[in-house]
Amino acid sequence: DKANMFPLIQRCCFHTPFKLQKVTGPRLLLYGKNETTWSSLGLQLQRGVCPLLRSPSHNPVSVYAVKLQAFHTSLPFLKKKTPKESETKDSGVLQRSRTALKDSPKPALYLSLAGLIPFVSVPLTMAIQGTYYPELVFSQVMYGAVMVSFIGGMRWGFALPENSPAKPDWMNLANSTVPPLFAWQALLYKDITSGAIMLVLALGVALHYDVSLLPSYPRWFKVLRVVGTVVMTLSLLATLLLKMILEEQLNNSENKLQI
Repeated sequence: DKANMFPLIQRCCFHTPFKLQKVTGPRLLLYGKNETTWSSLGLQLQRGVCPLLRSPSHNPVSVYAVKLQAFHTSLPFLKKKTPKESETKDSGVLQRSRTALKDSPKPALYLSLAGLIPFVSVPLTMAIQGTYYPELVFSQVMYGAVMVSFIGGMRWGFALPENSPAKPDWMNLANSTVPPLFAWQALLYKDITSGAIMLVLALGVALHYDVSLLPSYPRWFKVLRVVGTVVMTLSLLATLLLKMILEEQLNNSENKLQI
């Protein structure tokens, strides 16, 4: 009789075949970790079970599923807060830049820093002595033109070897001649202010090529290029500012003497 009652109960309470399966404790916990598995299991039971067994009080599987899901689900306010993306990005860029400078070859680092001395010495000398020297300013612009031409020529030397990651194509070779053309034009201006502004433009174009447009340079070299360009640009701008201030002071003193 008991054997005949089970198929009768199955036909009354279930619309689909139902297979009994022994579920062990570890397997039950594994199912409890997977919310998708319990959701599909609960949906199948609700579709197949008769209305008498849909009550939560008579469905122990649903009770265990809810308890296990609550046990394995972390509350939102307990989750670890991550820092802002902007702060992380900025700190990461600065940290990588400092690391690249430390890892750069010592000859390249020392020669690059020594090459900035002529740029810094011109405005520093005029600021200390309080006198405008046109010869020093012209020498600064000429030295800057030589530096820009040297930076453009480095691309040729980097792209010509057979095992170089940069190809000797139009992108690498033709664009390397643009900054020297700007630098040569800077020497043709009679007004030293126009020449210095043209030189700043040439430095910006060369930096854009080396960092963004023409990649494959080592990271330490890109960091050196950024530092060198910033120092040279600020030195030229400081020279122009001192030129304007000192020339105005000289004109005022001459006007006083004439009066």
